[in-house]
Amino acid sequence: MESAAEPRARRPFGGSARALGDLTANPFRADRDRIVGSPFFARLGGVTQVISPVGSGLLVHNRLTHSLKVAQVARAVAERLNADERWRDLLDKLGGCDPDVVEAAALAHDLGHPPFGHLGERVLDRLARQRLGLSDGFEGNAQSYRIVTSTEIRGAATTGLDLTAAVRAAMLKYPWTRLDHPDPHPRTMDPPPRGATPPPDDPESGSSKFGAYRTELDDLRQAREPFAGRIPDWQQTVEASVMDTADDIAYAIHDVEDFYRVGVLQQGSVSAELMAWQRESGHFRAITDAALATAARRPGAAIERLRRQLHRKDAWIADDDAFAAAVEHVREELVDGLLAMPFDGSIEAEQYVARFSARWSTRFVEAITVTDQPSVRSGHVLLGCAQWHEVQVLKFVHHRFVLARPDLALHQRGQARLLGTLVEALWEWLLDPEEESRLPRRLHDLVELAEAELHPRTPDRIGRARGRAIVDFVAQLTDGQAVAMLDALSGRSGALWTDAFVL
Repeated sequence: MESAAEPRARRPFGGSARALGDLTANPFRADRDRIVGSPFFARLGGVTQVISPVGSGLLVHNRLTHSLKVAQVARAVAERLNADERWRDLLDKLGGCDPDVVEAAALAHDLGHPPFGHLGERVLDRLARQRLGLSDGFEGNAQSYRIVTSTEIRGAATTGLDLTAAVRAAMLKYPWTRLDHPDPHPRTMDPPPRGATPPPDDPESGSSKFGAYRTELDDLRQAREPFAGRIPDWQQTVEASVMDTADDIAYAIHDVEDFYRVGVLQQGSVSAELMAWQRESGHFRAITDAALATAARRPGAAIERLRRQLHRKDAWIADDDAFAAAVEHVREELVDGLLAMPFDGSIEAEQYVARFSARWSTRFVEAITVTDQPSVRSGHVLLGCAQWHEVQVLKFVHHRFVLARPDLALHQRGQARLLGTLVEALWEWLLDPEEESRLPRRLHDLVELAEAELHPRTPDRIGRARGRAIVDFVAQLTDGQAVAMLDALSGRSGALWTDAFVL
């Protein structure tokens, strides 16, 4: 049977052919270079991972450093899988696992993340659907796909970054649209794939996570065409699965690094939670969900809720012995290890952090396997059972002791209000007929692009085009640009010409 790598090699290009002078021996490396050389990639240095890099004075990860680490892990996984004879035939059967494809997709996977990280993603989605009338709303993965396929305007054409079909397919963590592709839609499956479930507060809105808007559906189909008959329409390619797994690994490790450095993760609180559950796991397992809810503030209760959640959502891999072992391993490495030495900025402390991260990265990369028949909730590439549980516990530490903090919530509520006010101000500007000639040039271009994408008989075509253009425009700002632009629109900024950089 012809391998998927062969049609990809014969048809390596995106929507438009590249000039002959632009070809290299490896078009996938050319894709990587196009991504890294794009302004969309450079912008990620000013976009929040968890804490906004603007004005914080903190040396924490942003979306750029996160993407670089994901690419590093993803390439290491791909190279390891290709070197292992156990997986060679299976990888070829499923469509291949090219390290350059995986690396390029990892570098591009967060291009569409808006200012202020996941908070900005939720706010823009709500505004897009409820205020601007866009049924597709906003989703960071779909916005990344839109950027590489549509929103880069060259002359009369929109070519995105003109990436190969292979790399575009590898970007699709969630290879479906919000509502209607493929048919039947993955959200109707029992159980649904990870990310396909609608948000609990809006069950009719479609999947929480999705890889492309309807406007890019033809491109999604073309990118996935070489894998038809090899993997289901809703399943990630192997290369997308590697990228997704690497994203999880990098996220679990470097967020712990960040909040150790800034002093947010304290040994006492993390130790109390983990050790209380270890001492009283029998008691916690025996009580009802209702009783557990009433004991929400009791040490050990939160991690017991995690254990139950894993069984509800991921029964295909959840295992109580593996979970208990993961809690113990994280306690040894984190509580008795990293957090036992308060970070003081010294060379010794930095080396200690580096060794901690290297140990975990090596452990996870070496535990990657490939399966022919994955669970609906998994990809073809996955972590071993022990390491999968360890990732869940590390992510729990981040969620419990960082994301749940009231001081972070206060900061984020202000950022959410800022984005809402900015969207409203841009909408009013677009509706002002006397200001049409003075619109930001980029916003004007994006309106024309969005209008051209819509069918001429689309209800309120102009309004929807304006709404999508505003979403595209705001999503391409850095945190600092969003703040500066709202200051200018609110009349609070006196720096007339320096504010022009956001336009």
